[in-house]
Amino acid sequence: MKNSSFLAGVVASFVLAFTPHAGVAQDDEALPQTLFTNVNVFDGVNEALIENASVLVEGNLIKTVSTDAIDAGDATVIDGGGRTLTPGFIDNHVHLQLPGPTIPSMEANSTWEDLAISGVVQAEMYLMQGFTTVRDAGGANAGLQRAINAGTIIGPRVYPSAAFLGSRGGHADFANFTAPVGATSNFNRLNMAQEVDNVADVQKFGRNNFRMGASQLKFMQSGGVVSAFDPWQLVAGSKAEIEAAVQVANEYGSYVMAHSYRKEAILNALNAGVRSIEHGFMFDCEISALMEEKDAYITTNLTAFDPGLLDIPAVNSVPASLRKAKSASAAFTDYLDNMRECPAKRGHHTDCVGTADACNIQIAYEKKLANDFFGAYTSLVAMTSVGGEIAALTGDFMNPYPDGKLGVIEEGAYADILLIDGNPLEDFSVVGTGDKWFGADPRPDSPETILIIMKDGVIYKNTLN
Repeated sequence: MKNSSFLAGVVASFVLAFTPHAGVAQDDEALPQTLFTNVNVFDGVNEALIENASVLVEGNLIKTVSTDAIDAGDATVIDGGGRTLTPGFIDNHVHLQLPGPTIPSMEANSTWEDLAISGVVQAEMYLMQGFTTVRDAGGANAGLQRAINAGTIIGPRVYPSAAFLGSRGGHADFANFTAPVGATSNFNRLNMAQEVDNVADVQKFGRNNFRMGASQLKFMQSGGVVSAFDPWQLVAGSKAEIEAAVQVANEYGSYVMAHSYRKEAILNALNAGVRSIEHGFMFDCEISALMEEKDAYITTNLTAFDPGLLDIPAVNSVPASLRKAKSASAAFTDYLDNMRECPAKRGHHTDCVGTADACNIQIAYEKKLANDFFGAYTSLVAMTSVGGEIAALTGDFMNPYPDGKLGVIEEGAYADILLIDGNPLEDFSVVGTGDKWFGADPRPDSPETILIIMKDGVIYKNTLN
């Protein structure tokens, strides 16, 4: 991606050239410092801003947050000019290495080079949209994460799930229509999706996912709308199989996220020990109560409730998909009201499969819908502190970034920081929203109103001056 703001950020980040990557210890005396002054801080948790504050970054962590002046010696000083400083955003459901345009196309025509190149471009795009952390919800092993952590490529922190785990004919079955049982697919070979039809399969491929760098497991319970074989109403995975996934995750001190649409599927997952419900379109107050009891989270792609969903080419051009979409839309109508009445811990979720340009548009539209449906404060919390809590579910030894909290501005947290021109609590568009999804014009590489993007103490964009 050509990105002048990125180049400006690289120049600005030279002052932080010796900032350590995750997990690399250095002498405290050698750590570079950056001091943000004259900023109003949204800390990721509280609705009230910390006004006229200063934030001192030392190395890759936040050292001090104060409304008093901070004497930082030789620190690089950035005067925020009364603008809003927020945590870097977190997207809890992305697919960096699924470029589309269709699952059959990726299965039959994509090499590992095609998928890897997509991941590189997508990673930079997400970072430039303000997302300093993403959870890859299936398809990516640890390679992309390692390259980002090493500074070889540009991107957010990545929590990979490695291969989707799902049954034959389910939402993780990406094989060609005529593929016989037991045949190895492109996605199998690359450990992007694995067929699990019994407890032994779940254990074998779940453990292999952790071996391939997964920080959590992804289990596919329900079907989908635009996928080939699976009705969205599918309740896949026996109780024993889901419990086996949870058992494997527990062995590694981590957790399971489950692709679950139907209420029955969601309840099955929660009762088996799943900690993160993905999509969860038939969410209701009974589910909310069980989630609170189980200390579980939900992430939902709000574009599923877009009034123009049935006009999307991927939906209306395939009769089976259009039929599934119509029945799904009718079944999911109560989600928004139920979430407002009985709110659960909900993280931000875009779920884009496609090119970086297309995902850039979808990301902006997802941000807009979040504000439309739930308001600015709730949407900001979903994009920050709740996402950080979900990241922390990976535990003490599978968490790839264990040295600080994510999604908050507080002492000891990672220095993942945005400086935004405006107050998103009053005008949410400053976080980079878009008014249109399909048919929208291409968007800029990075929202003009996000002036500074810092991740791990390094500035990747700075257009303040």
